[in-house]
Amino acid sequence: MIHHKTQVAYSETFLNAFTSLKDPRRINKGNIKYPLIEILFLTISSVLCGYSDYVLIADFGKANLQWLRKFFPFKEGVCSHDVIGKLFQRVDYELFESLYSDWVKENFKLTQDELIAIDGKRICGSYDNYSGKVATHIVSAYVSSSAITLGQEAIAEKSNEITAIPKLLDKIDIKDAMISIDAMGCQKTIATKIVDNGGNYFLAVKGNQKELYQQMISLLSLNLPTHTDTHIWEQSDHGRVEKRTATLLTDLTLLDQKEDWTNLNCIAKIETQRYCKVKKTTSKESRYYICSSTNITAKKANEYARGHWAIENKLHWQLDVNFDEDKARKRKGNSDKNFNLILKTGLTLLERDKTNKLSIKRKKLKASYNLNYRESLMKV
Repeated sequence: MIHHKTQVAYSETFLNAFTSLKDPRRINKGNIKYPLIEILFLTISSVLCGYSDYVLIADFGKANLQWLRKFFPFKEGVCSHDVIGKLFQRVDYELFESLYSDWVKENFKLTQDELIAIDGKRICGSYDNYSGKVATHIVSAYVSSSAITLGQEAIAEKSNEITAIPKLLDKIDIKDAMISIDAMGCQKTIATKIVDNGGNYFLAVKGNQKELYQQMISLLSLNLPTHTDTHIWEQSDHGRVEKRTATLLTDLTLLDQKEDWTNLNCIAKIETQRYCKVKKTTSKESRYYICSSTNITAKKANEYARGHWAIENKLHWQLDVNFDEDKARKRKGNSDKNFNLILKTGLTLLERDKTNKLSIKRKKLKASYNLNYRESLMKV
């Protein structure tokens, strides 16, 4: 699990993390009434309270001007929504993303075999038919146990994930971590990149690696007793009973493609059986994985397979449902990518509050009316 540094250090780092972000406006000519750092502080504060639309951010600022002035001058008050929108269109996304990654790296440390899930998400509302702009696709590296996004890479099409993942792996520190990726990222070059950067891989295998996939199905069906490890996980909730059986095979002598994959040490099968109490139906599904770790167990394989889906449930779902990212029509310039970072910053600040077990939705509501709680989230 990721460990937080001291609260004081965290506070100072958060306040200073984005001060080196360059203002894209002509600050050497004319009078800039609304400093970039003030607009950024206003925006993140607003997102914490549940307002991510530019008009609502401006309204939030006007309603909370006295509170905002506790931390920054806001000499000219709060700017209009047009100023906010145009600013995020022009902010250097690459620099913004780099500063965000540095902030996370400075304050969160990975433990041995920490799971980092990598997956992509399409920002549905970011397309623009008039200009011909396609929707932006963001590939994120996410620590499921602590709900922290370590870094990300923006691309234009989902098919480009294969080229984006190695770039993302070079941005973040994956030493001694376990990297999980779905079947699209199951590529020999990506496996090699993970190992070269000091990590281990846990990659889903499907039909895009047809020969490897078929061999794994055959080998794991043999269930060789001297070379397999099995673990069963069961859970009953939401009107269904789920059972996951993990089978691990470490003797890969009969696997023809073993030498084609860097440090391939085991293969795994996760068989999921779900019973729906209402419909009284049972469904089964089997998924297959390759792994480079020499000390992985079937129990760990079960945990990694389940942990990977946290990037969908805790990150992508939160951005869509609780932050309305897909509904937003932020299309011009870098606005869609920059605001994705803003939302992830807000989600990170909300997730790291462990003082109570409120949902993200209730935390945002509490931050909107409880100034002390809002300040505790910001740690300013």
